[in-house]
Amino acid sequence: MRVYLSENAFLDLLLGSAEVYKRECLGFLLGYKLEDRFIIEHAFSFQTASRKPKGVISHDKSHRKIEPILARFDRLQIIGDFHSHTQFGMTKGLPFPSAEDVKGMTPEHIYLIVAINNNRKTMYWAENRDSTISGSVGDYFFKISAYFIKSSSSVRKAKIHCPFPPGF
Repeated sequence: MRVYLSENAFLDLLLGSAEVYKRECLGFLLGYKLEDRFIIEHAFSFQTASRKPKGVISHDKSHRKIEPILARFDRLQIIGDFHSHTQFGMTKGLPFPSAEDVKGMTPEHIYLIVAINNNRKTMYWAENRDSTISGSVGDYFFKISAYFIKSSSSVRKAKIHCPFPPGF
């Protein structure tokens, strides 16, 4: 499985994660799914989520307000969600799903985790051998991973492609 991030989605992921740094962000991924890949056009951050350094909770009432609007766009669908794992003290945010993350996953959706940490040195953006993308911008170092549920209920990592970050 592959994931293609548009420039808009990439920027939305970085901004949503950096805006609430030290607390987790959460949002929908908008795009479409093909047989062997997800195309992510936009990443919409939830403004009303309850955020903590090690968790984030969305409010279903807010979702119900935006779902009729999204239904009007034929080409874009909710194809999954994203959230950040942030540095907490000396503990680095890592781009791996927690047990709680896995419990919330469903088949046919894609899930992105944006690890965001303090930046110690400038790192150019790159697609990594572990199927992630990573790099630094300003005060932050980001590493983004993607996961999905295989039909056998096992969590699998998808390879991310994003031609837009600076340094590619």
